[in-house]
Amino acid sequence: MSGDILFSPLKLGKNLRIKNRVLRSNISGRFDNDDGSLTQTRINWETKFAKGGVGAIISSYVPVLIEGRIIAGYATIHTDEFIPLWEKLGKAVHKHRAKYILQLSHSGRQMDLPGIHNQIRPTLSSTSKAESLHGFLCRAMSAGEIGWLVEAFAQGARRAREAGLDGVELHAANGYLFTQFLSSGINDRRDHYGGSLRNRARFLLEVISAIRATVGPDFHLQVKLSAIDRNNVLPWEGKGNDLADTIKVAKWCEALGADAIHVSTGSLFPHPLNPPGDLPFELLAVTYDAMISSGVHGFRNFLLFRYPMLRPIFKWLWFRMKRGLPVEGVSTPEAAAIKKAVSIPVISTGGYQTASTIRTGLENGHFDAVAIARSLVANNDLVKQWQGGRELPERPCTYCNKCLLNAPKNPMGCYEESRFANHEEMVAELMSVYSDR
Repeated sequence: MSGDILFSPLKLGKNLRIKNRVLRSNISGRFDNDDGSLTQTRINWETKFAKGGVGAIISSYVPVLIEGRIIAGYATIHTDEFIPLWEKLGKAVHKHRAKYILQLSHSGRQMDLPGIHNQIRPTLSSTSKAESLHGFLCRAMSAGEIGWLVEAFAQGARRAREAGLDGVELHAANGYLFTQFLSSGINDRRDHYGGSLRNRARFLLEVISAIRATVGPDFHLQVKLSAIDRNNVLPWEGKGNDLADTIKVAKWCEALGADAIHVSTGSLFPHPLNPPGDLPFELLAVTYDAMISSGVHGFRNFLLFRYPMLRPIFKWLWFRMKRGLPVEGVSTPEAAAIKKAVSIPVISTGGYQTASTIRTGLENGHFDAVAIARSLVANNDLVKQWQGGRELPERPCTYCNKCLLNAPKNPMGCYEESRFANHEEMVAELMSVYSDR
């Protein structure tokens, strides 16, 4: 579609060029082996989006240490033995002219369902305060442990480069380990990794420097940041970082060699604004029990979800932050503010699925690209539908978030039955990635 900015190429960094302005954002599922090795199922999953026309895929959350997984059954990049597996995945995606960016991550205290490698709490964090929503236990890392993690991230980037992947993203948003250092609402350290914003950003900046020292200046490196923490989901918690703080961090990242900034929101995951949309309590009542043993607040939350008379308490806490804010493009204003402050490309995430909404943001200079997760889970071929002239997909994502709430127990995919002819069709779509081919 000549002249359509949505389908125009975008250069990210020195050597990465994507064919359009749409990236599949990071979204995780239990597709892999318990030792952290990835499977053909994951390759099938990622290839669906590459076939659907996205310019690039940002991998799911990929820990640089096996102890840093959110949930067992997620692939890792903690050993050289896995380089050939990631290489196989990258080649499968490249066949469809899509690029593959590996998201380097560590859970810190935000570990949902620990596996056999990390079943003993507390986990490593910037703080010894339990995570606020679920009550995941943690302990503050020593300076030596921080140095160990810095090197682990650098080696993860090296492995991604040796696997022939197209770049890496540091997941410094949504409550994971980098956020636990960055956020003034979480980080309570009194050493040179706590206190001032510059100190709280030190861990992230050291990782960027270590990656550049390891892989050089030409391998693509982007950073995902929460523009505003909104850490006071529970009213007794501090608000955390504001937009002015994140603009400073984005500038520091650029100065040290980051090639792009990926803008999200929220200091935990899930968060009322990430992913935006609904939170069906009837489904939570049958899936959240998997989390009860993970955090000291798990049983409390389960009761709030399980019994209808208690649900209004959690509903008030959760939905009060959504009032007056759109579902689609929820973080567009923050992305626009960050784009004005940096000279590198800015990627915006937040419920996008309307072609004209994205075009308007691109044309107005609010962002350079969008990253989409759940709307693409609902319609893997969303980009091709736009190319065919549609404004919205034929069966739009309903923002029900049933995909999110099923994740602890069931395969990742769309669970909104109204989008399918019947239940059997929905199940067939969910099972379509489980093939040896």
